[in-house]
Amino acid sequence: MGHHHDHPHGHAHSHSHSHRHDLDLPVGPAEDLRVPDAELAPSDLGRRNFLRAAGLLGAGVAAAGFVTEQGTGTAAASEQEAWHRSRRHGKGQRWLAGDHHIHTQFSSDGKYRVIDHVQHASAYGLDWMVITDHGSDQHAKIGVDTVNPLIRAARQEFDDMLVFQGLEWNIPAAEHGTVFVHPGANEVAVLKTFESSFDGSVKKATGSTPANEALALQGLAYLASAVGSREVKDALMLANHPARKGIDSPHEIRGWRDAPGRIAVGMEGAPGHQAAGLPKPLGPGSGRGYYDNAPGKDSFAGYPLESYRTFGGFDWMTATVGGLWDSLLAEGKPWWITANSDSHSVYLDTAVRGGPDSDFAKQGYYADPVNGPTPDTGSGDYWPGYYSRTHVGADHRDYAAVMQGLRDGRVWVDHGRLVQDLDVRVRAGGREVGLGGVLTVKRGTQAQLVVRIRKQSLPNWAQFVPQLAKVDAIGGTVTGPVADRDTFAAPQTRVLRSWDVSTAAAGEWVELSYGPVTVGDAGVYVRLRGSDGKRTAPGLRGAAVDPAGPAIDVEGNANPWDDLWFYTNPIWVLPRA
Repeated sequence: MGHHHDHPHGHAHSHSHSHRHDLDLPVGPAEDLRVPDAELAPSDLGRRNFLRAAGLLGAGVAAAGFVTEQGTGTAAASEQEAWHRSRRHGKGQRWLAGDHHIHTQFSSDGKYRVIDHVQHASAYGLDWMVITDHGSDQHAKIGVDTVNPLIRAARQEFDDMLVFQGLEWNIPAAEHGTVFVHPGANEVAVLKTFESSFDGSVKKATGSTPANEALALQGLAYLASAVGSREVKDALMLANHPARKGIDSPHEIRGWRDAPGRIAVGMEGAPGHQAAGLPKPLGPGSGRGYYDNAPGKDSFAGYPLESYRTFGGFDWMTATVGGLWDSLLAEGKPWWITANSDSHSVYLDTAVRGGPDSDFAKQGYYADPVNGPTPDTGSGDYWPGYYSRTHVGADHRDYAAVMQGLRDGRVWVDHGRLVQDLDVRVRAGGREVGLGGVLTVKRGTQAQLVVRIRKQSLPNWAQFVPQLAKVDAIGGTVTGPVADRDTFAAPQTRVLRSWDVSTAAAGEWVELSYGPVTVGDAGVYVRLRGSDGKRTAPGLRGAAVDPAGPAIDVEGNANPWDDLWFYTNPIWVLPRA
């Protein structure tokens, strides 16, 4: 097996790549049904799905999932498998670290320039980033236009950084979400139309009503049509801090995931604002991620009180083994997790909002920040790349490759630079796939999980070398689509195996394996998790399911550097139909 590219200086930037970042690559034949979905460029896949939805193409296979009603493998699974087999991990693929949730002076609660965030993201080792100012009347009318030249200038100034323009969508009837598009001539026009037509704040559609839920799906359909008609090459949506207020119900998440066009592909496994739990007076004294809420009138009634807190800095939906995320994965359908900064105001930074007389409502932005007299101990954010990272497996260092990697789930996340590198595969029937992949095999085939993790050898930005102590393989049976779309439990999912890796040296590649497992009628999936081992507790579904998972974070007393975790996205093995 080949290794991923190592970055001995702790910086993921490669300076040998082309700087054109594929802004204007040609598109392929969406109408040629001899070409499998998985081999199409994102723009062509969007166009194909748009044409299918309009009844202008053969129905083919729904791109939103890998399963039929019986939970068996389909042509879509085979196509996904073919994609992975044709692009062997370690042969040209590299991990590109990024952050899809960043606010500037064009947010009413922000203050920094675009270039401030880009400079810091570059210094802290990121390769890609998304500027996501809040959807609002001011942003829709002014900000989305005005920020674009600043983003384009930053792309020129830092030509080794991929800077996407997006926005933080107020999802009608739900929480926030990142929406972003591939750069190009129409990036502003599409984002502006989307925000003006489908933002919950702009449209006064925030309440949890069926009409507002429908508006959210219409927004995703608009983005799919913009890709299908080639206005933009690609568009993606990721749900942000999904359990923070309890208003992203399970059926809404499933609705976004299953919407035609595969625009909505995942959610924050860990929210930003990771310094928010540092104790007063030297910190904000809140919950990590500002997860310090209680149920409200629009909250989903089924969620327990503990869902409003983080666990090892991760959202309850992700952190609970056999919980909501696993209930989605056990359907055999893709839904990925990410991690990011949600950076607004940085902990201990000395900058203050510029222009005390700035009229945000009129201008749509604040004046540039200025240096203040004291470090800010009341803010809970870090700079992009400083603490949270989303690693995307990409064949090329360009915008399309990052978006394709996110859509395909070739993604793992970590906090505090806990892991230097990793390579996760499942092998079965003489074939193998990596993160986000699917293997379709004959019943009775033996499947093996093979893991290689490189322990960190470099200090993180808190000036210590983090020590990975334990790794868990988590898995369950693929049971097919749920009858009740508000299901948020996967009773057959549990920790399959734990490994103590504490004695391995810094920088060493640790090799782990699990199996073989015999693939039966249902199919299986597996994902990884690991930590520094400093804070663990039995999982919410019991010690038999998760003996040593992340502990619930203590409000007002949670040092994020003393509780580091990494998570990967899943791999499926499904029986042939």
